[in-house]
Amino acid sequence: MSRLYIIIFSLLFSFNLFTQNELKNYLKFAEEQYEKGDYYYAKEYFEKALALDSTSIISLWKYAETLKAYKDYKNAENAYQKVFDREEALLYPSSLLNLGLMQKFNGKYDEAIETFKRGKKKYLKDKKSYLYLKSAREVESCLWAKSSLKDSSKVIFTHLSDKINSKDSEFGHLIYDGNFIFSSLRADSIITNEEVYATNYSTNLYTSKIIGEKFEESKKIYELFFEKLNTGNGTFSLDGKRFYFSLCQNESYNYKCKIMVANYSNGIWSSPDSLGNIINEPGANTTMPNIGELDGMETLFFASDRKGTKGGLDIWYSTIKNGNQFSKVKSIQSINSLENEVSPWWDSKNKRLYFSSSWFDGFGGNDVFFSNYTKQFENPINLGLPINSSANDIYFFKNEDTSYVSSNRIGVFYSKNPTCCSDVFSVKPLIKKEIPSTKEQKKETLVELNKRLPVTLYFHNDVPDPKSTDTITKVNYINSYTAYRAMLEIYKKEYSKGLNTHKTEEAKEDIENFFIEFVDQGVKDLEQFRELLFEELEKGARLKITIKGFASPLAKTDYNVKLTKRRISSLINYLNEYENGIFVPYINGTSKNGGKIEFSEVPFGEYTANKLTSDNPNDQKNSIYSRSAAIERKIEILSVNYMDTITNLIHLEEQIISLSTQQQLIDAGKIKSGDIIEKTFVITNTSNDTIELDSPIIPCDCNMAFIDKTILKPGENTKVKMTFDSKGYTGQIVKSIYLKVKNQKGELRLVLTSEIIIE
Repeated sequence: MSRLYIIIFSLLFSFNLFTQNELKNYLKFAEEQYEKGDYYYAKEYFEKALALDSTSIISLWKYAETLKAYKDYKNAENAYQKVFDREEALLYPSSLLNLGLMQKFNGKYDEAIETFKRGKKKYLKDKKSYLYLKSAREVESCLWAKSSLKDSSKVIFTHLSDKINSKDSEFGHLIYDGNFIFSSLRADSIITNEEVYATNYSTNLYTSKIIGEKFEESKKIYELFFEKLNTGNGTFSLDGKRFYFSLCQNESYNYKCKIMVANYSNGIWSSPDSLGNIINEPGANTTMPNIGELDGMETLFFASDRKGTKGGLDIWYSTIKNGNQFSKVKSIQSINSLENEVSPWWDSKNKRLYFSSSWFDGFGGNDVFFSNYTKQFENPINLGLPINSSANDIYFFKNEDTSYVSSNRIGVFYSKNPTCCSDVFSVKPLIKKEIPSTKEQKKETLVELNKRLPVTLYFHNDVPDPKSTDTITKVNYINSYTAYRAMLEIYKKEYSKGLNTHKTEEAKEDIENFFIEFVDQGVKDLEQFRELLFEELEKGARLKITIKGFASPLAKTDYNVKLTKRRISSLINYLNEYENGIFVPYINGTSKNGGKIEFSEVPFGEYTANKLTSDNPNDQKNSIYSRSAAIERKIEILSVNYMDTITNLIHLEEQIISLSTQQQLIDAGKIKSGDIIEKTFVITNTSNDTIELDSPIIPCDCNMAFIDKTILKPGENTKVKMTFDSKGYTGQIVKSIYLKVKNQKGELRLVLTSEIIIE
């Protein structure tokens, strides 16, 4: 061996040894910082380690976990994706769940749904495990989020000034005696550009005097400062003489808290002391106190992981007598879950408890919810946009007409990570200076209603009223849905017949996902649409609702047309029977305010059904119980328009077109192949202006269209003749033309259907 070779080998060996030692030191330091809660430096050194060895799945996993803790959702998503791509949740089972959560936090709901569905299959062996239950819960949560993105209150949403917010975290706030009192995690010396939770960082209570609508420079409440401990989450007793707050120790950056009380008088806090064991159960984390009046009693609400919790922090409450006597603590079972419920705030006036949770239907991590109180606390309701976001939204409270929430959404102050830390935002109602015109109000109503569409409702095969040739039914859609939902286990059994064990479980999961993603979601969408519809009818709106029918191809077309009419009838029955008939006056035209609903039915029958779906009655697995068959058996609330004036809104495009027709679809019935069909549609200008029609759009050369006149005055009609040459066609056909108005983007679709036979 040459001397040169020996020298090169020695150098390479030494370099490799140095690199390995350096890598080991980087990882050790990164892990130490992670344990301290210094996620910024942990992230930096995991990145250095990965630069030396990008193949280490262990380093990549710890890096992903650090990014998640650092709330860097974008980079955490990429890191979890890389982890899962390499190990497919075998080494790190939660990698798939965490990938879905990061996608959700980044607002990628469609991608998150597919990831969570994949997670359900991955964790299928243990349906009682947290991983399976959380994945299943998140499928529904993301479906809700997608639907609820359409709703947003018209408010003034404001990021509070740097007198309150900093590049660190602000939260746990209230307004009392003209002061904004809040908690902040910031360094003792706030002249820092690092998001580092070192020893000089602690959470403390601050106060800022409110002058008009502006805040003065915030000051630390030194009377409630404890060396090497953290304070926050303040609330006053009903008489204002006592101030309750959290006192917390750092345990590897996980707070361990108890609730304290101090005297308060003329802006001075004094004599802080711990509450007893009734509230501060030994060994438990007890925090986030809030005082309110419940059933005439002063009541302390708080969050704790004490014995009996369902999971993480739950919300509990205890009544107070004589300022210091606490009743037995009770859990609010209706709102507590497997995950954290935090930051309770009681609205005594409206008897409503606000809190944040990461378990129920929401847009991101923690969303703000409320629970109405009658004789008990009701199920939680999401507070919606813009209070909530795809990030974490906590510590909601109200003061007069203004609400406040802490959030780490895009828009907070930060040094390096735009979602690292929480700031306080205010929400005020939008006061319109000018009353909108009737035309503007109606346009706004149409837009809001059509945002909710389409609402798609699903049915079991040949339901309602199997084998009937009637076009109406007495069945209420919700009763049909309930019976359909109860058949889930039958669907699972039938659809998975003849498959091996692994494929059987996948098939069962697939059909269950269909019921969750489509059947259940349709009912949720219907409920939201129903509420908004009733609000508008109460204002006297006269509305036309277009409902479109579908069916799987198991029966003949003429039968399916009647079946879809029965399905549409079941929806109308639901509205007639809802809440003892509150919609009846609007449906039969007897409402005192003139409000009215008319239904325009488009029973497409089999015409648009997927031709890949089996139509063999002997193949029930595929023709009845398969996902592809089930997804065809539906009706859609397609659009809502005003009957009498202004506009026809095509919801699919969310664009306006000033045209309407009483008959959008004409069925020519059965014809011989080679026959030519001619049908005429009557079109009306529903605007207050003269309009001009463009040339019709005709997708198929087999169609022709002739328009009598193209310039229409307000309210004027024209005839559109559509011809179809059936030469070379057999079976069911659907042919369309599209009308456009010059300078308008929407289209009015005219549809011709037929069944073509060969003799």
